[in-house]
Amino acid sequence: MSDKNQLTTDPFNREESPFSFTDLVQDVLGRLRWALQQRNWLLLALVMGALAGTGYAWMKNTTYTARLTFVVEDAKSSGGSLISALAGQFGLDVGGMTGGNGVLAGDNVLELLKSRSLLKKTLLTSADDGKMKMTLADRYVAVYGLQEKWNDVTGGKKIVFTPGTEDRLTDSLLQTIIKRLLEKELRIAKTDKKLGFFELEATTRNEYLSQQICERLLRVTTDFYVDTKTSRLKANIDRLQRRADSLGIVLDNKTYATAEATQLLLDANPAYASPQVDAEISTRNKYLQSTVFAEIVKNLEISKTALLQETPTVQVVDRPEMPLKKNEWKWWQGLLLGGVIALAAMVGLMMVVGGRKTVE
Repeated sequence: MSDKNQLTTDPFNREESPFSFTDLVQDVLGRLRWALQQRNWLLLALVMGALAGTGYAWMKNTTYTARLTFVVEDAKSSGGSLISALAGQFGLDVGGMTGGNGVLAGDNVLELLKSRSLLKKTLLTSADDGKMKMTLADRYVAVYGLQEKWNDVTGGKKIVFTPGTEDRLTDSLLQTIIKRLLEKELRIAKTDKKLGFFELEATTRNEYLSQQICERLLRVTTDFYVDTKTSRLKANIDRLQRRADSLGIVLDNKTYATAEATQLLLDANPAYASPQVDAEISTRNKYLQSTVFAEIVKNLEISKTALLQETPTVQVVDRPEMPLKKNEWKWWQGLLLGGVIALAAMVGLMMVVGGRKTVE
């Protein structure tokens, strides 16, 4: 064999042919024509895909989606609330110039509604809006038939979720439900970045369960936020109220004492100075206590005004009303989708096989 033939057959010395987009398109079209000619295989794939899609649609569980839209109206920033209350007496709005960023302000609401602690508290609320016959977690277990699936874990023991009861097994199963909700059945989104509207969706296999989870989660979250936001001001108001009540009683007693001292002064002998001194001391103490009482009452009213400003408003725009949106697969939808997917997959596979045969 000559050296020229060795260079031609040697793959390391073979020159790479230039790339041509036209050749690539012709090659793909050629494979596609070859694949479409395999009618028997394509018909088999179409039938198998249609049967698989129909079976999936028949076995797919029906779900219900509850959608709740709400808007958060946050108060002014906590740092300027007291200053704003004081400046409000002079017609100034200091809080309006400082702005505000609360826990639910902006996109933070998305993460707060996904809190595991709040979801746990939601699932442990009553499912009947009345006596604690069963919790939402108990209803969830009944709807999904989880009691039978957990028999290996529970040893056949019936699991009952009770608020305030710390149990390792029930807490573990409750975390399993929460994980399923967060990954598959809850959707929390902001409908428009420029607006303050939020959307909460819950999708489960039970219509009432979807509605209750959606509404209870927002209620629990709102209560948590309001309590956290206003707890400091509430404690301050309670302390000032107790102080004002006690000083009010002392001031009443001092008023009676001052009146008695004044009466004694009128009936006393002018030669004695002690009645005048007693009346003056009583009047002075009454004036001091009146001044302190007035300041405490003033601070109490300012704190109440600040509490009103700090308390946010979560306004529900659209509630989930019955009947909820029903998510189900029709048999013809499964048949059509399954057939199309199987046919497309078979064509792609045949194009690859046809290309290999052509190369060989």
